[in-house]
Amino acid sequence: MEKKAMLPDVQDEVDVRGIELDEVGISGLRYPTEFTDGATRQAGIGSFAVVVTLPSNRRGTHMSRMVQLVQEQLAVIDPRELPVIMKQVAARMDIDRAVVRVALPVATTVVSPVSDLKALQTSDLHLSASIDTGSFELITSITAQVTSLCPCSKTISDYGAHNQRSDVKVSVSGMNSDPYPINVKDLVDLIRASGSCPVYPVVKRPDERAITMTAYDNPAFVEDMARDISLALRGRNVGHNVQIRNLESIHSHDAVASVSWAPPPTAGV
Repeated sequence: MEKKAMLPDVQDEVDVRGIELDEVGISGLRYPTEFTDGATRQAGIGSFAVVVTLPSNRRGTHMSRMVQLVQEQLAVIDPRELPVIMKQVAARMDIDRAVVRVALPVATTVVSPVSDLKALQTSDLHLSASIDTGSFELITSITAQVTSLCPCSKTISDYGAHNQRSDVKVSVSGMNSDPYPINVKDLVDLIRASGSCPVYPVVKRPDERAITMTAYDNPAFVEDMARDISLALRGRNVGHNVQIRNLESIHSHDAVASVSWAPPPTAGV
């Protein structure tokens, strides 16, 4: 039997140009996974990215190992376990800094306000886990929709007011021993409570009447929604970024607002 020749490892060649690369790796890898955080459990197809910072003296990285890491370590994603997993990623890639990103739709049960009919409402989940010289950070982002009704339109009109759907993205930060300060369901509930009225998948006529009047009774600017969400998260001492876009119904533009906040440093740290 012919002995197989040892193939050269071209990626491991020394590079002499002296330029460190911020991120090198794979993106757009669609792979089956299951998300679970103690409150939500759902299987689906995630879109993965795995990247590392490439030292100046290393020509390339081993991208096949990154696919293997998704297969072996991320078939089930529990955000609370990601600090341990990211240490294994860094060790496997023989690197100081690594980032794993995954996007996955998640569904939560919603009950129509009058008919009490249950249905599933889908939101977009994005996780960005990073490790840098042993320090871990997780950004958990949820994008969901609400209804917003314009306070100005209501005030100046004899009757009625313009309203629209609003895209609301909330990202929260977790570090090291506290990587996941708020679960996905609670983030979705926070968003749904921020507008003039939540969005519902199943709307019968009695529901439509109740939704219309609820929105009319709770007008909110895009600025109001951003501040209300930020205030709630500050009350829980959670670092965050809020981005809102109103898909305006009577204007030729959208209305946007954003705010970021980080907890003040702990005394003595």
